[in-house]
Amino acid sequence: MVVLGSNALSLAEVHQVLFGREALTLEPTAVQNVQDNFDFLENFASKKLIYGINTGFGPMAQYRINEEDKLQLQYNLIRSHSSGAGKPLSPLFTKSLMLARLNSFMQGHSGVHPSVVHLLAEMINRDIYPCIYEHGGVGASGDLVQLSHLAHCLIGEGEVLYQDKIQVAADVFQQLGLEPVKVRIREGLAILNGTSAMTGIGLVNIIYAKKLVAWSTILSSMINEVVEAFDDHLSHELNVVKRHAGQNRIAEHMRYILSDSKMVRHRPDHLYKELEEEVFKDKVQEYYSLRCVPQVLGPIYDTLNHAETIVVGELNSVSDNPVVDHKAGNVFHGGNFHGDYISLEMDKIKIAITKLSMLSERQLNYLMNDKLNHKFPPFMNLGKLGFNFGMQGVQFTATSTVAENQTLSFPMYVHSIPNNNDNQDIVSMGCNAAEMAAKVIENTFEVVSIQVMTLLQAVDYLGCETRLSTFSRKIYQDVRAIFPKFIEDSPKFQDVRNIKQYLMETEPLSI
Repeated sequence: MVVLGSNALSLAEVHQVLFGREALTLEPTAVQNVQDNFDFLENFASKKLIYGINTGFGPMAQYRINEEDKLQLQYNLIRSHSSGAGKPLSPLFTKSLMLARLNSFMQGHSGVHPSVVHLLAEMINRDIYPCIYEHGGVGASGDLVQLSHLAHCLIGEGEVLYQDKIQVAADVFQQLGLEPVKVRIREGLAILNGTSAMTGIGLVNIIYAKKLVAWSTILSSMINEVVEAFDDHLSHELNVVKRHAGQNRIAEHMRYILSDSKMVRHRPDHLYKELEEEVFKDKVQEYYSLRCVPQVLGPIYDTLNHAETIVVGELNSVSDNPVVDHKAGNVFHGGNFHGDYISLEMDKIKIAITKLSMLSERQLNYLMNDKLNHKFPPFMNLGKLGFNFGMQGVQFTATSTVAENQTLSFPMYVHSIPNNNDNQDIVSMGCNAAEMAAKVIENTFEVVSIQVMTLLQAVDYLGCETRLSTFSRKIYQDVRAIFPKFIEDSPKFQDVRNIKQYLMETEPLSI
């Protein structure tokens, strides 16, 4: 069970909740802190002008709200901003979003009643997912539109996905004996005003992006293996003189993967002796997509580690406005809802993962092109050349998908459009950035799936399974169980789906 409120949440704990289906529990002293914060605001707000309690919102904050209208104001905000469009977020993204919003409230600086945190925890534990839509937020006053749909469900008026069916939230709550949230002071603004949608999606992105780095490291090792590359570009001695942690970590992983391979070659055994040839049959150095893997994946590794620090920091932050500080005895107005930290990291992730997909595509092209590898038949065709097509068809899919990634990699961080009567005159577009990064990541799993298929065909063409390293042989056997060797032409779309699912669900290497 994962406990919220006692310590900062880690990415590993997020993983437990999202993928390990660990239940949440709320630390009692932290819940009491939420109660104390609410009690303070209830007393402090009397006869004071506080944004979003007795004022309008955004550029309408100049208008005072009468005492008898204060609670209705919060309902008006929730209902008016439940205006998203596009596809619903996946249950995984929605669950992560809810976890991020709950963890922010558990810091005890949002002035919400404890009923909010209790209901959110129950919904997460019971797999009740509000219908939240992909389009809407600009990431400046937080993810207003996405979080409005969360709030709409919390007050029992929206729709939820429960037991694989879209249902009215109030009906599900009644069925399970759950009480909708009642607005007491500022629950509407508190739920809406935060970065939890972009943060929730960002957490999932980091988990999957790290998995892609692991797979790319493995497949890059295996391609070096099947083409019998020299091993010195992976050596500690070569990499340690380049003082970057990521490069050295990737090289270390590759050495581990290939540690007992009978195929990679040691340069001194072959080239560090007197040779008589004027023109060498073997390449003295491999193409960059084989030889420079630590230098290409290293920056991606470092980028993801930095992104994890930033996004987990946001997860454990208060992204509300205003911030209610009952210990200092004051309410502070500012801009903690602004999503620039997440937006920039999501852009960096999608650029980094696009580069990973480009590396995968170049390695795939090397295996497909007999004029480059001088080792395999064209398109890894194990049938009759000219009559069969091998992997030719799926290469088009990989190439076009990488091209889409390259276009999606234009940064959202620098694409601010003022809105809200120019009150929000510079915005982060953080939720858009997170969703686009998610698309790039999903695309890349498809490209890597095609690379896996081609590598396995290469192993069978060479008949070298027994010469592979123990690690590589295990990967070969596991994937062959869901993708048998083929010679005759057949549709490959279902194979790509099956391998993609395997790659996304498997933890192959701790990166």
